[in-house]
Amino acid sequence: MTLERLLLLSFVVFSIGLFGVLARRHIVALLLSLELMFNSVNLAILSVAWAHGWLAGVVLVLFGIAITVAEVAVGLSLFLLAERIRKTTRTDDLSMLKG
Repeated sequence: MTLERLLLLSFVVFSIGLFGVLARRHIVALLLSLELMFNSVNLAILSVAWAHGWLAGVVLVLFGIAITVAEVAVGLSLFLLAERIRKTTRTDDLSMLKG
């Protein structure tokens, strides 16, 4: 694949993730949409680094994947906490997070 096609694919995946973030109200769907957005950014960075022969891009993407794994762990723990305390997983119901 050429660089242009990879960047176009990254843009399409990012757009799908952005639509999911803006349209969904369930926490798990929101986390999955954020994952799509992070993965599309990683794809864009990796494709540009691959096209120019930069090894630093691969290191940056690996660091980004580690950050994404941490984000998923924190997001899922917040999901479980919201489910246990508030008995809901919709973001509209969690807007008032006062005790």
